Amino acid sequence: MTQEALDAVALSRAEYDLLVERLGREPNAVELGMFGSLWSEHCGYKNSKPLLSLFPTGGDRILTKVGAENAGAIDIGDGLCVVMKVESHNHPSAIEPYQGAATGVGGIVRDIFAMGAYPVAILDSLRFGPIWDAQNRFLFEGVVAGIGGYGNCLGIPNVGGEVFFAAAYNGNPLVNAMCVGVAETAKLLSARARGAGNALLLVGSDTGRDGIHGASGLASRTDPEARFEEMRPAVQVGNPFMEKLLMEACYELASQHGDWIVGLQDLGAAGLTSSVVECCAKGNSGAVLDLSRVPRREQGMTAYEIMLSESQERMLVIAKREHVDDVTALFQHWELHCEEIGQVTDGQEVVIIDGGVEVARVPVEIATDPPLYRRQGVPPEELAELNTFDPGSLPDIEAGHATEVLLRLLARPNIASKRGVYRQYDQQVLNNTAVQPGGDAAVLRVAGTNRGIALTTDCNPRYCYLDPYIGGAIAVAEAARNIVCTGASPVAITDCLNFGNPEKLDVYYQLSQAVRGISEACATFDTPVVSGNVSLYNETAGRPVYPTPVIGMLGLLDDVSKHLQSGFRDAEAGVYLLGADVEQPAATLSGSEFLEAEHGRVAGLPRVDLEAEGRLQRLVLRLAAEGLLKSAHDCADGGLAVTIAESCMIGGMGFAGEADVPGRLDAALFGEGQGRIVVSIGGGEGRVLDLAREYGVPAVRLGRTVAGDGFTFGPVSTTVGAMTAAWESLIS
Repeated sequence: MTQEALDAVALSRAEYDLLVERLGREPNAVELGMFGSLWSEHCGYKNSKPLLSLFPTGGDRILTKVGAENAGAIDIGDGLCVVMKVESHNHPSAIEPYQGAATGVGGIVRDIFAMGAYPVAILDSLRFGPIWDAQNRFLFEGVVAGIGGYGNCLGIPNVGGEVFFAAAYNGNPLVNAMCVGVAETAKLLSARARGAGNALLLVGSDTGRDGIHGASGLASRTDPEARFEEMRPAVQVGNPFMEKLLMEACYELASQHGDWIVGLQDLGAAGLTSSVVECCAKGNSGAVLDLSRVPRREQGMTAYEIMLSESQERMLVIAKREHVDDVTALFQHWELHCEEIGQVTDGQEVVIIDGGVEVARVPVEIATDPPLYRRQGVPPEELAELNTFDPGSLPDIEAGHATEVLLRLLARPNIASKRGVYRQYDQQVLNNTAVQPGGDAAVLRVAGTNRGIALTTDCNPRYCYLDPYIGGAIAVAEAARNIVCTGASPVAITDCLNFGNPEKLDVYYQLSQAVRGISEACATFDTPVVSGNVSLYNETAGRPVYPTPVIGMLGLLDDVSKHLQSGFRDAEAGVYLLGADVEQPAATLSGSEFLEAEHGRVAGLPRVDLEAEGRLQRLVLRLAAEGLLKSAHDCADGGLAVTIAESCMIGGMGFAGEADVPGRLDAALFGEGQGRIVVSIGGGEGRVLDLAREYGVPAVRLGRTVAGDGFTFGPVSTTVGAMTAAWESLIS
């Protein structure tokens, strides 16, 4: 076997030798392509699976075993469950931003309705290089257009997410899409093939040559800039109108005729190869496929191309033999092509036949058992110097310049309003969105009940770069704070772990430490991991992206009408800081937006106290339950001054500060100390303070909301209009 052939399927020589040993023979070309995809990092998780076992995954509400199904399911009561997952489409988006992002949305949506759930929300977590660079702007605009273009056509509201800019993402943007669905718990579907003689039906689009080597090439060992032209044909092309038909048809099948089928699976990475083999593995069965039955849109396609094609908008239905005609008729009603391409066997192999000739025989156990790698990570060399940097060694800002600094920070890409992004998305379709994008988290009504769900995605990659363990923990803590700020109780997470090449020990260190941090925080907040995705080899010219473990979190509200929002609502409401004093140590400037904006440095050592975070969150939920809060806003990027300013701009209210701003002004105003929430209350201040003492949480009155445009806080004096002009000046 030539090295060129192995490189084409992203297998190392040692992995190939192991494959030959386990097969007892050399694989043919079709088998090699199939094993290359199934043993790729994207499908096989060979560098990450040992680490992922650290995650807490169980709980009273959890209905699925993590990794066993397309997505994770959480019981929300009333016989209903929420199904959720987040996945990446990074390298395709670097090469073809519109289609890469669009098909990323399509893929994650299929994961949800493959479970029998109806998709009710999309969120996206995006990372780009600096927006003033023309190439980065091109990628940014293409990705946002692709997300909107596909999601809007599906009629699924895009209700939240985040956008972050840093030079570390030059040439390798991160495009993570999260989808959430609702299902009747009793009607959840599994992605399994079971019952000898049952039919394998291929439904949806015809198969073409797009996406070949997507799993083994684009998603594994690829520098998107270095292999741009080579990999461009591997980017899939989406058809959202076809996906809409698939979604509605599959939901009808699951909700009304689930007894006709034994399993449902989407065709994503590695196409037919992964969908059939993985379904057989879950059902402890085998299968026979006849490729001559596969509808195709291109002439002369080989068995290799058919098995590895990642053409979009296709589903695999495992139908009971006696109901094949019923299932076929249902899909034909939705004007979808449905073809029987094979059947389930009681063996342990997937046999591929083309033109009456056997072209591949793949043992399921070997195909789904790639080699796993465990390494001893080594911290990146630069961390020791970065972590010992003392922000206190820098000169403090002068009081007369505080207002100017605030306005500059509000105009920074990472803090500025993202209205220019989310106004391209439909947030109100389905008419269940109670809190739209622009705040801490989205809130949706659960149709037919009084319940609500809160959704957010979070990760500050600067913190993860400076200390991946602390950064991973902070990502979970911030997500939980954002959920709590809506009045919802955090219940579960889905994660997308975006890192560089894990074969480099410093990158492996980042990955392993981030997983440890996430695990500890999830255990503290009782938010188990129910699903997720790992995206590795995110590098350009040998330089990895910032370690970016994106956290998607779900929260529950028993009464959606009692949700909170981030913006100040009424004049003359008392405004309090919960969780800390106004004065902050200089160390809170570590990894902050202020430090990079004003001093050009990403340095220091961020800190988080998970136990204190837990007390703060329980306090806010108690205050919300007693109806004492009018608003709540997480204190995060940009620090306290930015948080108060955002609450003013979102709510259209002014603010009159009353608290002193002692100590260093830069730390007090712009430090990013964790575990802080700014709330407004209309009365019962004594009760708020009593409960704060009961929970052991500091509470400081900052001032009050005022009608009009004025804004004062310590040395800062400006107007809400001036802040809004800065905040909305960049992304349009």
